[in-house]
Amino acid sequence: MSAAVMDKDFKLVTPDHVVKASEGDDVTLPCHLSPKTSAVAMEIRWFNGTHCIYLYKNGHVTEGRDYEGRVSVNTQELQRGDVSLTLRNIRWGDEGVYTCQVISGEHKEEGRVGLRCSPDYMVDYLDYMVGAVDKNT
Repeated sequence: MSAAVMDKDFKLVTPDHVVKASEGDDVTLPCHLSPKTSAVAMEIRWFNGTHCIYLYKNGHVTEGRDYEGRVSVNTQELQRGDVSLTLRNIRWGDEGVYTCQVISGEHKEEGRVGLRCSPDYMVDYLDYMVGAVDKNT
């Protein structure tokens, strides 16, 4: 197996399958390459449903409509294979399933992360209820 082929042997890992947030919060949707591989020369796409909201290609970034100024990937972390998406100022319409897609030549991998939005009082209530359930088990 040549070194070029081995560089393309990576998977995408999304450790949190669902991220919970409140309206107005900033969140990070985690996604990274495994094994740690530089993603600097790769194409990175993030989708909400079928709508491409973030594209990194050849060092250039394009943000999708309704997401301008609210989405980013830490380009300094790309060297370590971290392609996590930061979404600022969460809105109700942001809730859903997000897909991270990384393309290197002919090799393409995808990972999915759900985003659940709740009012602040619901997040506090759910945390309380989960804590109450955990203490009783």
